[in-house]
Amino acid sequence: MYRSRVNALLLLVAMPLAAEPLPEIVVVASALRETELATVPASITVLDPATIQRASVQHLEELIPLVANLNWSGEGSRARYFQIRGTGELEQYEGAPNPSVGFIVDDIDLSGIGGVATTFDVDRIEVLRGPQGTRYGANALAGLIYVETGQPTAEAGAEILATGGSDDTWALGGVARGTVPGLGAGLEESLTYRVAVQQYRSDGDIHNAFLGRDDTSNQDEFTARAKLRWEPAADMTLQLTAFHVNLDNGYDDFSLANNATTYSDQPGEDSQQTDAAALRATIGLGGVADLVSITGFASSNIVYGFDADWGNPAFWAPYVYNFSSRITRQRDTVNQELRLISRPGRTVLGADWLVGLYALKLKEDVSQRDLANCDVATCGEELIYDTTGSSRYDATNLAGYGELSWAVAESTRLSTGLRWERQDANYSNSTGGRADPVERMSGGDVTLTRTLQWAATDSTLWARLARGYKAGGFNPGVVGIPEAEERLDFQPEYLWNYEVGLRVASAESRWWASGSVFLQQRDGQQIRLSEQFRPGDPATFRFYTENAEDGRATGLELELGWQPLETLELGAALGLLDTEITGFNARSELEGRDFAHAPRYNLALNGTWRVAGGWFARVDYTGKGGYAIDYCQAADCNDPRTSAYQLVGLRAGREWGAWSVEAWCSNLLDEEYALRGFYFGNEPPNFEPTLYTRQGDPRQAGVTLRYRL
Repeated sequence: MYRSRVNALLLLVAMPLAAEPLPEIVVVASALRETELATVPASITVLDPATIQRASVQHLEELIPLVANLNWSGEGSRARYFQIRGTGELEQYEGAPNPSVGFIVDDIDLSGIGGVATTFDVDRIEVLRGPQGTRYGANALAGLIYVETGQPTAEAGAEILATGGSDDTWALGGVARGTVPGLGAGLEESLTYRVAVQQYRSDGDIHNAFLGRDDTSNQDEFTARAKLRWEPAADMTLQLTAFHVNLDNGYDDFSLANNATTYSDQPGEDSQQTDAAALRATIGLGGVADLVSITGFASSNIVYGFDADWGNPAFWAPYVYNFSSRITRQRDTVNQELRLISRPGRTVLGADWLVGLYALKLKEDVSQRDLANCDVATCGEELIYDTTGSSRYDATNLAGYGELSWAVAESTRLSTGLRWERQDANYSNSTGGRADPVERMSGGDVTLTRTLQWAATDSTLWARLARGYKAGGFNPGVVGIPEAEERLDFQPEYLWNYEVGLRVASAESRWWASGSVFLQQRDGQQIRLSEQFRPGDPATFRFYTENAEDGRATGLELELGWQPLETLELGAALGLLDTEITGFNARSELEGRDFAHAPRYNLALNGTWRVAGGWFARVDYTGKGGYAIDYCQAADCNDPRTSAYQLVGLRAGREWGAWSVEAWCSNLLDEEYALRGFYFGNEPPNFEPTLYTRQGDPRQAGVTLRYRL
């Protein structure tokens, strides 16, 4: 559930609104070199520190409503999977070794395991829509989310934040930064650090009536990050990043009545512990180019368990019906990238240039244990078992890429990029299934950009053609189910993206607007399906991927910002999306259907008001259209959908000196809405297929206190 993480409207307070023009924003993920947002020829949203702090969040998923055509699936205690323009994974019941949406934190690739995205002391979030085939390859078919946490500074300082709220929520965090003392003149000034530590806890909003507990979907989250930056020379920077995130969360979120009351006797677990580090080195090479080296590793232990029957013996009596499942994943990655970036004036064939090499080694071990006790009268056969299945996945990705950018006229540039990638994978499972594919993939983009100055504005107009790719893979979820073993593997997918966009800002930077329209064609579209392979056995409700022949998505993204007064800032975002599975020979009944988790629209409106004396207030209004929760397997079912909903958030407070205090309320109107759902039979003795949904957070409120040193 998206529960009390809005509780976490915590931790960060609304920042003061600048009386001077809106600041320039620099992005790093879109062009692999620092570039002003105003000139980036791509559909990109940048959430800067002020935006993140004004939104007052604990986790990335609470910022998602602010971004056009970005969605997430609420399959666990925290969002691990995201969808951009309707493309992306939906669940975590098993490993997804080839994600569609890239997710990177401080140069560390955590694609497919985004639960670590706590936003305490986060400096910037960039969302790149559309395939990033040149820059990030196989993990960025649909786009990329890039998170950069707070940076070291020579200026010493510290912050302390404390929060209390409904659902017994509390949080305490601190940040320290400055130069490393005691190293002597010269070295001390060039060596800076930043350390951030936070503990967050909440009982959640679920009431387990059988156990008499209100904490079976609790959140217990610890985040610790450290950065050390050394600048030994004017053209050399070394930065070491390390972090530890421990999400020790419960999972008891689905109810037979589709509400916040559960009856499970074996509440589940949704935990993730990630330890990661990265070393980035930037070295100037004689004024010709900059060499960037990025080395990263991450080790994640993920446990996901649930009460598969959602009840208890007394609840199901006289039926004997008891199932549970527990999945353990260990994922380890090591990545190395070397990048050469030309300096101004050092062109090749008249073009600015960039070349790079990339390597990624991924290993993922999955183990699943299923327990069952069901009599003949209930399930039609006696099901008493305690089974364990396991799988191992290893993959090595090697890639080379390059970009060239020419000034073809005074205000016009032509850029082109290409990436070639080879993946060697090995898969095996405990039932003897094996696969050893070798895949060679390529992608890239061609972009035409024109800068304009008209009507007292600075404008960037672009047209972009891009091809992204995603490797094939395996379906570990079918391990141990003989009826499903033929669905073990699936093939690569390619996505063509056609896009035109315009970004405009007033000369005095009091307002800005960005818009893009796009058409996407998916070849070999990987579609996530679900099926209950044995009626009466909920533990055999599994997910697997198959390839459709074709899919299509069209849409629009529009974002606006306006500062009409020194005391008032307004913002808006709108995403429109139309999707269709256009060809699926093996499952023709799915042709013509929307992509799952692809709402027809999402919108966000916000206003921040600030007056003399340090008083401030912010209101957020977000909305989302209904969408298909999954592809329905029942013969008489036409893809159950969520309902459209709108949410209102409100916060207000005051800043004085080093102190600030803020009162906040999320879901002010106590709207009921669904985040995720499944359609299958889970109620004896008839096991009629039924739509079950996981509900979003009800109204929650709290207070946050901040002290800056």
